[in-house]
Amino acid sequence: MDLSKTRSSFYRRLYVAWLIDSGIATSVPALIAATGMPRRTAQDTLAALAELDIDCAFVQESGERHNAGHYAIRDWGAIDRAWVAAHHARLREALGYPVADRPRP
Repeated sequence: MDLSKTRSSFYRRLYVAWLIDSGIATSVPALIAATGMPRRTAQDTLAALAELDIDCAFVQESGERHNAGHYAIRDWGAIDRAWVAAHHARLREALGYPVADRPRP
């Protein structure tokens, strides 16, 4: 399937939000590892989640310094979280990303 720039951008945002919300990738390095996207793309995608009214916040670890923490989805806005969860594999395949491993407990 040949994706337009608009559709690939939309799918990438949904997939990144799902990766964060599911706990698979909650940092920029983890997003890079899970998707293979360049650092700048990962950072830009995180910033662009707000354009979809997805509230993604950086949670600073208490007592830590220098950006020690993780990203968390606080609100999906108008996006149906259940739909994204049910279709994340389709989004991943359309974007050509590898299968992301679940975090180890």
